[in-house]
Amino acid sequence: MVAALLLTLASVGPSATAEQSAPSGGLQRAFADAAAEYRVPQNVLLGVSYLQSRWDGHGGAPSVTGGYGPMHLTDAATALAEAPHHSHGTEDPRGDAARAPRTGGGHSLGERAPLPARLRTLERAADLTGIPAERLRTDPAANIRGGAALLADARRELGRAPGGGAADWYGAVARFSGADDTATATAYADDVFDVIRTGQSRTTDGGQRVSLRADEGLRPDRSAVARLGLRTADRTLTECPVTVACEWIPAPYEEFGEGDYGNHDKADRPASQSVEYIVIHDTEATWDTTLRLVQDPEYVSWHYSLRSSDGHVAQHLRLKDVGWHAGNWFVNAKSIGLEHEGFLASPDAWYTEAMYRSSARLVRYLARRYGVPLDRQHIIGHDNVPGTLPSTIPGMHTDPGPFWDWAHYFTLLGRPFVATAGPGAAAVTIRPEYDRHRPVYTGCAEAGDGCAPHGSGAVRLHTAPDASAPLVKDAGLRPDGGDSTTGVNDTGARASTGQRFAVAERRGTGRPCGTWARRRGSTTRVPGRSPWARGPCSSPRARGWRRFRCTGAPIRSRRRTRRVCRCRR
Repeated sequence: MVAALLLTLASVGPSATAEQSAPSGGLQRAFADAAAEYRVPQNVLLGVSYLQSRWDGHGGAPSVTGGYGPMHLTDAATALAEAPHHSHGTEDPRGDAARAPRTGGGHSLGERAPLPARLRTLERAADLTGIPAERLRTDPAANIRGGAALLADARRELGRAPGGGAADWYGAVARFSGADDTATATAYADDVFDVIRTGQSRTTDGGQRVSLRADEGLRPDRSAVARLGLRTADRTLTECPVTVACEWIPAPYEEFGEGDYGNHDKADRPASQSVEYIVIHDTEATWDTTLRLVQDPEYVSWHYSLRSSDGHVAQHLRLKDVGWHAGNWFVNAKSIGLEHEGFLASPDAWYTEAMYRSSARLVRYLARRYGVPLDRQHIIGHDNVPGTLPSTIPGMHTDPGPFWDWAHYFTLLGRPFVATAGPGAAAVTIRPEYDRHRPVYTGCAEAGDGCAPHGSGAVRLHTAPDASAPLVKDAGLRPDGGDSTTGVNDTGARASTGQRFAVAERRGTGRPCGTWARRRGSTTRVPGRSPWARGPCSSPRARGWRRFRCTGAPIRSRRRTRRVCRCRR
C-alpha cells in the first residue's frame, strides 16, 4: 500500500453541538444528586452510564439506535431507516463476477413492526420524572435523572424498594439492559459490575472529568435474574466465547434450480480456504429488520449480528461456511462478517460501549481460533474492501464509516495503536485523537448539508502540504476525473485509524506539530503525484522546548495555551 502521515488537528475545538461545560465537577455532582434523589447507589448509576456512553452527552445528538445522553435513553421512532445497507446501492454482496449479480435492492420488507420497549426508554423516563422529553435528550443532568428513575423502577418491578448497597442491584441492572434473554441480561450486568470493580476515570466530550472509584471486593447477588422471566436463547450451534451472550438464528441455505441458490455458500473452512480477515459492518437497520432479512434465503448473509443496546450477538452461519457480505468474492471466502446494529450517517453517530465490548470479545475469540493478526490489515471495515472490477468500485459500501472509533476498539482488543512516526521514521500509523479530531463531513441527513461536528478516526489526503490544497482524486470512484468531496460516504481521499503507510517525504511548517509527509504511491487507484497528509510531532525540536523524543500524542502545554508534543526524554 501507499504511505501517509496522519493529521492531528491542533486547531480543532469542541463540537458546535457539544453541551456547554458545566462548572468543574458538575456532571459528577449530577450523578450524585440523581443517585440520592432516586435512591440508586451512585456507583451503580455511574457503572450503567459508562457501559452505555462512557459518560458522554454527544451534544444531545442521538446514537446510531436513537439513544440520547449519558444514560442512552432511547427514542428511536424517527431515527431508524427501513432497510439494511445490503438493500442500498449497486454492490453485489456476493462479489462473484462469474455468476449473475445478487443484490438486496427492491426487497420487500413488509409492514414495519412496532419498536420494542428497549428503543423507547426515554418516553418511560419522561413519565417517571415529569421531565419533558426534549430536556431529557439535551440536558445531561436531566438525562442522568431519567436513567436513575428507570433503574429505581426496574428495582420496584422485582419487588424491592430502592436503596441498599450496590450488590443488591444486579437484577435491576439486568432489567435496565432491555434484553429479552437471560444470557444477555446477565452479560450486561456482569459488564456493569466489572466497571464498578475496576473503576474508571475520564474526561467526557463536554470537558467534564468523571470518576468511579474501584470497589474490587464487590460481589453482586445474581439470584434476582431468575425472577425477570426472560427466555433462554438457543446457543447450541453457536461459535462464540463464553463471555459473550450469543444465540443461533440461522441464515437458510436453499437451492432454486439451474445452479441458483441462496443465501450463502457451503464450505469447509479452514480446510478448504484459510480465514484471514474479519470484516466490520454496520447494519443500517433495526435489529428486528436485520434478523428478518438474514433469514430470507433470497437475500444475503453474514456470520454474526450485534445489538447496540446491550451487545447481544446472533450467529447466522457456521464459521466453516462463506457469507455474502463484503462485495468481493476473495474477501468473502477468506473472512468472517460482523454486522453491528447502527447507521453510518446518523448525525453525530455513536455506538454504545456495550456493543464495542461485546464485539471486541468476539473478535479476540475469532482471531485466536483462526490465527488472524489483530491489526488493521486483517481487522477491516467494509469500507476497506476493494471492488472486484473497475465497474464495481463506485458501488462498494462505505460502512462502518468515519465515526467508528477504531482506536477505542483496538484498545478493547488488547492491541492499542502506538506512535510509529518518530523523527526519520520510515512508516507512520494513522492515529488522530478521536474525540478532538472533528473534520467537516456533509450528507449525513441531506445531500450537501453539513453533518453535526463529531469525533472521527479518518483523516483527509491532500495534493500538497497545505490544508487548503485540493483533496486527492480517486479514478476508481470517479472515472470521469471528478473531485473527491467531504461527503460522509466519500472514501476517495481518506485514510483511517490504525492503517500504516511508508513515508516518502517530510516537509516541516515551523510549528511543533505541523510537519507534512508525502506518501509513496497512492491509496487511490490513481497513478501520479503522491498525496500529502499532515502529521503530529515529526520535528524533534519545538521552539522553547528541550530536545525530546516524541511519541506523537498531543497534550496542552503548562507554559503555553497552544497544544504541543507529549514527549519523553
